[in-house]
Amino acid sequence: MFNLYDCSCFKIVIPVISLFINHKIVIMNSKSTLSRILSNEKAPGILLILCTIFSLIVANSTFGDAYHHFWTTMLPLGNIEFWINDGLMAIFFLFVGLELKKEIYTGELSNLKAALLPVFAAIGGVLVPAAIYMYFNHDTSTAHGWGIPMATDIAFALGILSLLGSRVPLGLKVFLTALAVIDDLMAILVIGFFYTSNFDGTNLLISLGILTLLFVLGKRNVNYLWLYLILGAFAWYFMLQSGVHATIAGVLLAFTIPFSKVKTQSSLSTDLEHSLAKPVSFIILPLFALANTAVLIDTTAINGLLHNNALGIYGGLILGKPLGITLFSFFVISLGWCKLPNAVNWKHLFAVACLGGIGFTMSIFITNLAFSNQEDIVISKLAILISSTIAALLGYILLQFTLKNSEIEKKV
Repeated sequence: MFNLYDCSCFKIVIPVISLFINHKIVIMNSKSTLSRILSNEKAPGILLILCTIFSLIVANSTFGDAYHHFWTTMLPLGNIEFWINDGLMAIFFLFVGLELKKEIYTGELSNLKAALLPVFAAIGGVLVPAAIYMYFNHDTSTAHGWGIPMATDIAFALGILSLLGSRVPLGLKVFLTALAVIDDLMAILVIGFFYTSNFDGTNLLISLGILTLLFVLGKRNVNYLWLYLILGAFAWYFMLQSGVHATIAGVLLAFTIPFSKVKTQSSLSTDLEHSLAKPVSFIILPLFALANTAVLIDTTAINGLLHNNALGIYGGLILGKPLGITLFSFFVISLGWCKLPNAVNWKHLFAVACLGGIGFTMSIFITNLAFSNQEDIVISKLAILISSTIAALLGYILLQFTLKNSEIEKKV
């Protein structure tokens, strides 16, 4: 077994963890400190990094067998890993759906011209990575993984962007947020249409019937959250039995809950979104990272990092994302359909497009759906971690450089 304790990687991990602790990204007894951490936009991304590092270390230590066994402990319907990936992640997708609905009704996606740039950028950021992946994997056993490099991890991407502070133009933050939300929507559609198994039309109709009933109740402003959550749980169950991935029920449920288009007016949808924000960021996604990055790094896994599957993921996330986002953005701006956000230039946009290559959560999620072969899953997850790390570093360095130059130009 390849042991992280015996390699130089472990010597790198300790200073990294110490660095985060020195920057006070650690939960202390003080309520005020805890409050600051929870409200810090960098915290979710950093917590995901720490959970991933911890999971990799434990999975490759003498406790590795016990750690893997824990996630396979059986509960009703499935094991712990199943309840995280199919249960808790349905809540994550409910949260994503609520965010998407808000953007469509009152946010950046409510204005067609303003929405066109992130929409086309997201399309490019989906098509080009998928095409690059298929170039390497066409007519192979791993061709079904073409959806892996499509999505952007919102928490990580925005977390990296937030490290640059107030120097980042507001328009750039809005662009990345809208891009990532649309990215997730496309990934959800891909999961729903292409990553289903053992399809059962009767159960799907029952699930959609429940969601239709909730949609009608929402249109009539029936404001009983417990009703939406209980019936939503039934919709989730029947969606699960239908073969369509059960997390899709979370997204559809979001669009049934009453929403007010008046920004200053509270609604059941916005209240639920605010209530879910912290649990999703600090409980659900960290648990997902712990359960899904427990990868055993042995000789087979390391050798697999040069296989077509891994090369497709590297190419899709590191090259395909920035190229697709930038080229499609250039295309629609050249046609005069939209324009760059205020105070944003092409260098800024390309740097943010590099951050789009941080696939992590959604990429790992699709990996679990795309493959049944454990070796393919392990190689894919390692390739995703490597690609996401490179994309994060590349985007951060480019933003540091371009934002610094922009400040110098303003002074001159």
